[in-house]
Amino acid sequence: MRLSALIGAAFVICAAIPALADEYPSKSVRLIVPAAPGGPIDTVARILADGLKTIWPVSVVVENKPGAGTSTGAAYVASATPDGYTLLVSADSITVNPSLYPNASLDPLKSFEPVAMLVTATQVLVVRNDLGVSDLQGFLALAKRKQDGLNMASAGAGTISHLTEVLLELRTGTRTTHIPFKGASPALTAMLGGHVDAMWVMLAPAQAHLAAGKIKAIAVTSAARDPKLPNVPTVEESGIADFQVMNWQGLFAPAGTPKPIIEKIWRTVAEVLAKPDIKSRMATAGFDARGDGPQVVAEQIRVSVPKWADVIKRAGIRVTD
Repeated sequence: MRLSALIGAAFVICAAIPALADEYPSKSVRLIVPAAPGGPIDTVARILADGLKTIWPVSVVVENKPGAGTSTGAAYVASATPDGYTLLVSADSITVNPSLYPNASLDPLKSFEPVAMLVTATQVLVVRNDLGVSDLQGFLALAKRKQDGLNMASAGAGTISHLTEVLLELRTGTRTTHIPFKGASPALTAMLGGHVDAMWVMLAPAQAHLAAGKIKAIAVTSAARDPKLPNVPTVEESGIADFQVMNWQGLFAPAGTPKPIIEKIWRTVAEVLAKPDIKSRMATAGFDARGDGPQVVAEQIRVSVPKWADVIKRAGIRVTD
């Protein structure tokens, strides 16, 4: 009797899930940004929210919950009710933090349901004009001559900016002195002031300085040349095989969120990101709008977690706060 009752209850629950998806969203949706206002994750989330508001009949609210290298906001979403109303906009740090923080407890594929790939961007190696190099091989030769003498800025310890630097050093046997900053903008300011020699950075914060001729771009980490920098070769073109790094941001829901709701959110997000005005705003912010589905995000995570874990372990990188 109890078994038949349990089977009947399970049937009712399963039958109710598609109905819940049909009604979704019926109340305000929150996009949690695990970083401070004004940064790249916040920018992407607010552009996305503006687009969703034109389709959904409910409010879409962006909430900033920074801390612990994006772990604080991620943990908040992981513990939220899995109903599709609390979503995480996360950068690639979601694949780095499990290896970077000794006490990290979140698993990007077990703690969350991937929903959509939102945007991607390439990394650019920029150098001071007076450094005396014009390509990646020249940069590597200088680094080898000046072991520890070149100062490499980054957007912060453990960021993709920093890890790209470390990956190149591991692959080429070079060594530089790492100078971490709290974001790309102060790092670029230090370079313009002649205090650091080079850095890996997304194109958007560097673009105006490159256009003004204040700094020089010598390589990009994408598979093909960036259309916005057609004369700048890729790292692979420059002689380093199998070297690609992609900045990306994805949308995530708490683990256990029903698949029909995930599907409905993804399809709406893809519709938003295909709109010309949204694509234009993302491009201005330095990103290529995507809209790929959950499986693309999951595969990106499966590739990125071991890749960055190996880099972090081999370089002995640890962040404690």
